[in-house]
Amino acid sequence: MSYSDRHYGAGDPNCPICGGIGYIRYDVPEDHPSFGKVYDCTCRRSRIEAERQAYLRRLGGLEHLSEKTLASFNPDGVGLPEAHRGNLRRVYERVAAYAQNPEGWLVLTGGYGCGKTHLAAAIANAQIEAGHRVLFVTAPDLLDHLRATFRPTDTEEEGYDARFEEVRTTPLLILDDLGIESPTPWAVEKLYQLLNHRYNARLPTVITTNHSLDEIELRLRSRLSDPDLCQMLTITAPDYRRAGAGAMGSDLNGLALYSHMTFESFEPRRNLPQQEQDNLRRALEAAKEYARQPDGWLVLMGPYGCGKTHLAAAIANMQSLHGTAVLFVTVPDLLDHLRAAFAPNSLTPYDKRFNEIKTIPLLILDDLGTESATPWAREKLYQLFNYRYAARLPTVITTAHELEDLDPRLVTRMRDKRLSRLVLVGVPPYLGEPASQQERPTKARRMADS
Repeated sequence: MSYSDRHYGAGDPNCPICGGIGYIRYDVPEDHPSFGKVYDCTCRRSRIEAERQAYLRRLGGLEHLSEKTLASFNPDGVGLPEAHRGNLRRVYERVAAYAQNPEGWLVLTGGYGCGKTHLAAAIANAQIEAGHRVLFVTAPDLLDHLRATFRPTDTEEEGYDARFEEVRTTPLLILDDLGIESPTPWAVEKLYQLLNHRYNARLPTVITTNHSLDEIELRLRSRLSDPDLCQMLTITAPDYRRAGAGAMGSDLNGLALYSHMTFESFEPRRNLPQQEQDNLRRALEAAKEYARQPDGWLVLMGPYGCGKTHLAAAIANMQSLHGTAVLFVTVPDLLDHLRAAFAPNSLTPYDKRFNEIKTIPLLILDDLGTESATPWAREKLYQLFNYRYAARLPTVITTAHELEDLDPRLVTRMRDKRLSRLVLVGVPPYLGEPASQQERPTKARRMADS
């Protein structure tokens, strides 16, 4: 018995065509192909389609996402820097075009809470509004539904084969949060069968994921990276729910400890030689200029206690007051938090923690070079630097080390004059560190000037 036969008996009792029976038989000659056959009446077909759409909404949870539309999505975000705002609007426009005419595959990537699910649900709601069938489902929920159908009960609506076939062939499939499912061999195999069928059939498919392509299973990755079928859109904006909230509300953020460090509280040091006073004034003006409109990277170099952290915190505090989401963290603390996120009892999963750091609109990394330079730490810092370098996200870095003492992979990013500005705070420490510390800027000055 078919899906419709099990769920839908009679048609509309007021139907002038079938009189409520739900079926019709055409009055045709005996040699006609339709002679003697029974067909669903149009009233019954409409009812079947409406109920099937309600069933698909229930299966995917889309009934709880009805307010996620293109009209309710703010393509400019709130308090985002220009780089993020432009990226978000470009993605929104591409999604809006796809929602009107879904063809091929659309893959939305980005950090947690950046708006991927809202945009994916908006596509689904736009297509449903137009009368088309859509299945919206998260990857873990889909796999749970498929597992359940291996042992159907009296309450199961259909067996595994029927359920899987419906998912494989639905006119538009929206698969949310690919990559957060448990990557068991069975799960990987089912996802590959599903996506491979839709890939070969060129069926419209939307996929959202928090992962980069190189973190996705190789067979799935090969389908997602086909430029002839897929368009890949990456959202660089941070958590959409936190946009415009000022300093990022996280136990990782140390900005509250530096709230007193502003440009107004940065005192000139009149007991310095004129050359050092001029140097400090230039560093202050560079920091103020950056704080007014953060663009690219600003690297503040100088000995311990010279005022680098104060200038970096002043930038953060000024932007936080303007509504920009800011993360201020020392590099050793950053790495400690990332290590802790691996623990089974961690309240914040590692992937979520690292993504919120990578995508924050303004990141202040204090004391680069004081971390323990293990291979793991070097790799995490490179991944962070490389992501923000490629996305051209505003970043401030302070270091008391000479560039030649840092990881060369990081230095190549910091010295790129197209993106980064090196500023030497070449004055003695405020708190009177040993003379050896005061002499450190000599070689750093040559590196900065080069």
